[in-house]
Amino acid sequence: MPTFEESLKKLESIVDQLEKGDLPLEESMKLFEEGVNLSAVCKQEIDAAEGKVQLLIKQRDGSLKTEPFPPEKPF
Repeated sequence: MPTFEESLKKLESIVDQLEKGDLPLEESMKLFEEGVNLSAVCKQEIDAAEGKVQLLIKQRDGSLKTEPFPPEKPF
């Protein structure tokens, strides 16, 4: 299974190819489908990483507390 970075790089390549607009429709559709799948994989990886970060935020007293990522800044 490719890493997050590999998936993201491939997704960026697909976007570049599609933005050029010089591909046949059938090839564009295949690339679009692959891009949608890669986007879902990347989102899943980001969500998992965000969950881990939330679990690792320690309070001053040593306890753990779930907080949004990035932590909200007070006004």
